Amino acid sequence: MGELEIRKLGPEWVEPLSTFFDQLISSGSVRDFHPHAFNYDTAVEKCHYRGKDVYYICNEGSSVLAYCMLRGWDEGYDIPNLGIAIAPSARGIGLGKMLMLFLHTAALRRGAKKIRLKVHQRNTVAIELYKKLGYEFLNAEGDQLIGFLSL
Repeated sequence: MGELEIRKLGPEWVEPLSTFFDQLISSGSVRDFHPHAFNYDTAVEKCHYRGKDVYYICNEGSSVLAYCMLRGWDEGYDIPNLGIAIAPSARGIGLGKMLMLFLHTAALRRGAKKIRLKVHQRNTVAIELYKKLGYEFLNAEGDQLIGFLSL
């Protein structure tokens, strides 16, 4: 094991990110978190990405414990969409809250005044965390709630 870190994705993380994606698939986590495909090609794409959106991991040594993003700036939106996934083996230890606060700060530093996220109504653990962090859920899209946080 190594030190716990949050870092922006880079080419050296293709294999560990692909392994993390495999863990999400085998655990069934992709039913609640599906911003894109979770395969090797997507790992390559995200690790070499150089646009306005941002993609981060939380790692411990060479293992990816979490993957998170702020997306929408490439499409011209002022309010970024936040996404976060935690490895099944790393859940329940506070990484979600830590990464959410990190992403809030990253968005604020980039000039965002609000953040948007979508969460499946069945994901009560995530909804509880988001509400504690100040998200308001006013709308739904199908079985997903739409939450906003003013920064």
